[in-house]
Amino acid sequence: MAVTPVVLCLSRSGLPVARRIADGLGCALHGRQDRVDGVDVVFADALIHARDLFAAGIPIVGVCASGILIRAVAPLLSDKRSEPPVVSVSDDGGVVVPLLGGHRGGNRLASRIAAHLGAVAAVTTAGDVALGVALDAPPGGWSLGTPDLAKDVMVRLLAGARVRLTGDACDDATWLAALPMAATGDTDVVTICASVAPPAPGVLTFHPRRFALGVGCSRDCPPDELSDLVRRVLEDAGVAPGALIAVHTLDLKADEPAVVRLAHDLDLPLRLFDAAQLEAMTARLSAPSDVVFAEVGCHGVSEAAALAGGGAQSRLAITKRKTAHATAALAEAPDSILAPAGRRRGRLSVVGIGPGQAAWRTPEVSRLIAEADELVGYGLYIDLLGPLAAGKVRTDFPLGGEEARCRHALERAGAGVNVALVCSGDAGIYAMGALVFELLDRAPDEMGVSDAARRAEVICAPGVSALQAAAARAGAPLGHDFCAISLSDLLTPRADILRRIEAAGTGDFVIAFYNPVSMKRRILLEEARKILLRHRPADTPVLLATNLGRAGERLVYRTLATLEVDEVDMLTVVLIGSSQSRLARLGEGPRLYTPRGYARRIDGDLSAGGDSVTSG
Repeated sequence: MAVTPVVLCLSRSGLPVARRIADGLGCALHGRQDRVDGVDVVFADALIHARDLFAAGIPIVGVCASGILIRAVAPLLSDKRSEPPVVSVSDDGGVVVPLLGGHRGGNRLASRIAAHLGAVAAVTTAGDVALGVALDAPPGGWSLGTPDLAKDVMVRLLAGARVRLTGDACDDATWLAALPMAATGDTDVVTICASVAPPAPGVLTFHPRRFALGVGCSRDCPPDELSDLVRRVLEDAGVAPGALIAVHTLDLKADEPAVVRLAHDLDLPLRLFDAAQLEAMTARLSAPSDVVFAEVGCHGVSEAAALAGGGAQSRLAITKRKTAHATAALAEAPDSILAPAGRRRGRLSVVGIGPGQAAWRTPEVSRLIAEADELVGYGLYIDLLGPLAAGKVRTDFPLGGEEARCRHALERAGAGVNVALVCSGDAGIYAMGALVFELLDRAPDEMGVSDAARRAEVICAPGVSALQAAAARAGAPLGHDFCAISLSDLLTPRADILRRIEAAGTGDFVIAFYNPVSMKRRILLEEARKILLRHRPADTPVLLATNLGRAGERLVYRTLATLEVDEVDMLTVVLIGSSQSRLARLGEGPRLYTPRGYARRIDGDLSAGGDSVTSG
């Protein structure tokens, strides 16, 4: 369980127990608005709040009825291998029930809470109840080498089979000692292997993570060259990838594609050391190199990184092996390594949170925000995150501080921090996504960012844009070709904006106007209206959508002829239909849509039928 849980309290009667749990776990306490006081975060709707936390991958401990949590997360259930634990606790603290994620820390979390409260942990997972062991969830310092076999082996053990434990690490696998061991004459016997070596076919195998892999390479090393070298190193050492704790290297190689792909393919974390940390390993190297020192500031990369990753008591199991562009070495520790050494590669997640409503925030965005160490953004947007922002380091920037905002986020990621740059709507649509890449693309003498920032990982996650939200509320106005135009002339020359409006009018596009007005700028929207009236009917439908997904949401329908600038503010998106758009008066109210032309389609002609991967 990698993420700190959150304790939810829904009633005053459960507050004392909830507070004891939160204090015992050292985690945040969230409470129902107007029902509990003195909590870290308040929420208005328990179902939405729990669902949001679950989608973000945050373990939930709810002091409430189990049914509330079940109803909250049920729509999101899909894969037990990735879902976070969900635990319910009775208001009196007498019963603790792990509802989900038992083998992802839920059972351990429930047992820990029960021990703290003096309660009963109602663990129902068959392996834990009957055998005291979850074969698909080995403890820290171990990995499961043959996960596909775990379920069948557990079924056989529950049916009465016994275990024969083999392998070079079986003496260290004390956590398997509770399993029923085979005696002479037993007929139904299951072999379980505990070994650093690759597993034999059909044998359930666990690996102690006793080895640290160190690698180095030249710039733009072919990825296959490094991966083939590492494969040969592991084969010569007789070590399975599952016995590795991480891939380790010099921090200058954090963004090297060959290194990044190697860690991904091995399903291992990438851990970095600076030159000074690797130079401290010089006395333990097999052949320190002055050439390497002159190049990067330490006398060796692969061996030094392996030894630094393996710890003070580690030794070189495989000294440096090299190819034309890559090096690799392997260090062995005397015991299992519980956590990787070195720092992570920094990550910047550029995320769009949608218009602000939690239900419109994508699960991927929620997960990236939950995983982030720090949040950067315009203060209002971070505030809209509610519980996801609670307890996180945050740096707020005002409107107008966009470049400083992106630069700060990139430099923090360059320092090894996991940062989320929070934008409204979609981060790539009139938001910070483009500026992030512009800063990365600038040369250092052109006000670019540091080399360390350039080595950080950058992830962009889609969000619900304002034009999508407005269209969904209205009906389907974007059912045919459309475009978006910003009416802000702060960054775009006014002449360019007018030219684009003219082109969109000529092309008969549905148009979404972003930034239609500001405190000082009121004239461009009126000019746009006049231009479009030359190209489409006066009764063309227009939607003014304000505060979408937030309190005070307002939809106003007008025609192009009756559109008034004074009705529009800075929080409004203006959708102007094409000449084909229709405002239909239906049973549930007005519905704005733009026909795609199905009524005109010739039989047998699929060109308008949505037969491509980008069509509906």
